[in-house]
Amino acid sequence: MLSAHSHSGQFCLHAHGTLEQVVLRAIEKQFVVYGLTEHMPRTRTKDMYPEESGITPKDTLTMFDAFYKEAQRLKAKYPQIELLIGMEIEWIHDKTFQELEQLLATYELDYVVGSVHHCREEPIDYSVDLFPKGDIEQLFLEYFDDQFQMLQKVHPRVIGHFDLIRLFHPTYPLSDAVFAKIDRNIDYIAGYGGIVEINSRAWKKNLPSAYPFEDVLERMKGKVKFTISDDAHGPDDVGMHYDLLWEHLRKHQLQIVTPTGRVLDWSRWSLQGFGSPSGVSNTPNHQ
Repeated sequence: MLSAHSHSGQFCLHAHGTLEQVVLRAIEKQFVVYGLTEHMPRTRTKDMYPEESGITPKDTLTMFDAFYKEAQRLKAKYPQIELLIGMEIEWIHDKTFQELEQLLATYELDYVVGSVHHCREEPIDYSVDLFPKGDIEQLFLEYFDDQFQMLQKVHPRVIGHFDLIRLFHPTYPLSDAVFAKIDRNIDYIAGYGGIVEINSRAWKKNLPSAYPFEDVLERMKGKVKFTISDDAHGPDDVGMHYDLLWEHLRKHQLQIVTPTGRVLDWSRWSLQGFGSPSGVSNTPNHQ
């Protein structure tokens, strides 16, 4: 079993539980590889989420430093599972890349998850109220342009929730213009050898598919490599909706690799204990 993308309440205020509790749950569920990927620190007060009103941007750097040290400790303590230490990056404003370069020079990470959570410097995954205002078509076009810029600058090993922009507009019909930008981004990922995550957290939001949605996934097949993620936000989320994910992989006959590129045979995995939680969540996507 594998997950390339996760969080804990110890270092992420919209999650729950400690990082060690997440690791112990992954061991309990017989994960072979588990990626620990807390969020990139932010430097501007305007980019803090509502639940972070009691901390400062500087505190997010302190939290990430503490995460890195704790992840190293857990990696040494639990050799029975391959723990990978990474970071989920942000792509918010024109100084984000310079901030990322400084972080990568400071911390020796196994990989980064390249995600876009903002468009026009506004969050796209927190709530309908905070979702950027304006023409939806234009927002979709801008999102995939922002993603393309991130891909060009960073070359992230793993691309997180590729079409997250669809969270609050899952039935919006994608135009030829939007698909053209999606195809451009897919080709770029394929060109440098990036890995697209199949993210099961989408099912928690009652979306029709894991990220990327199936119309996008079909355009990726045969071009890019895939990994899988529960995008857990605490121990209760570890392996969340992996029963649905297994069926999804079987339906599309996808080969799965770890963030380091090792092929895993998912068809041999046991799904015992991986039933989906009852009901769906109405909380923000990042919770």
